[in-house]
Amino acid sequence: MARIIAGEAGSLTLKVPQGPTRPTSDRVREAMFSSLSHRIAFDGATVLDLYAGSGALGFEALSRGASRLIAVDSDRSAMVALKANQRIISSALSRDLDISLRQQSVAAFIDQNSVLREIDLVFIDPPYALPNAEFESLLGSLSASLGPDALIVVERSAKDPTPQWPDGVTCVAEKTYGDTAVFTLELSR
Repeated sequence: MARIIAGEAGSLTLKVPQGPTRPTSDRVREAMFSSLSHRIAFDGATVLDLYAGSGALGFEALSRGASRLIAVDSDRSAMVALKANQRIISSALSRDLDISLRQQSVAAFIDQNSVLREIDLVFIDPPYALPNAEFESLLGSLSASLGPDALIVVERSAKDPTPQWPDGVTCVAEKTYGDTAVFTLELSR
C-alpha cells in the first residue's frame, strides 16, 4: 500500500501495481520530500517520474503544489495503477492538473522527448536489478537534455556502489534508509 504523505491530498491511498514494482516506502518518501522542500518550490513545478510504478513520487509532488506530472513506465500493470491513481488524485485536488502517463521505456522517452527542458524535478527509481552502467548511461542522456535548474532525485539499492555521476552533474545530498539510498543531484553546467 502507498499513500500520499502531505499536501492537499494527504492521506489518500494509492493503488500499487502487481508484479515486480518496488514502491518507495512512506518513510523514505516523507524524508525525501522533507529534504526537497529546502531545495525546490513545488508550486507550479513540472515533475518527471521515471520508472513511475504507482506514481507515488509524482503524485506526492502534485499534492504539494506541482502543476504538471509526466509519469513514464513500460510495465502494463504499472500503467493500470497509474491511471487509477490519476483519477484518485485528480478528484482530490481542487485545481487543474496536467498529468501525462507514458507507457514506454525510459530510454525511448528520453531519446524522443523535447519536453525535458521544461522539467523542474525528476524522480528516477529504476529497478534495483538495473546495472549501474546502464543507469549511468541513461542519466547522462537525461542530464544533457534537462534545463539548467532541474533537480534530479535518484533512488538505488544501498548495497550497490555509488553511481558515477556524468559530467555536469553534482550530488548535493546522499541519504541511506535501510536498503535504499537516495541521491539528490543538481546540474553544474
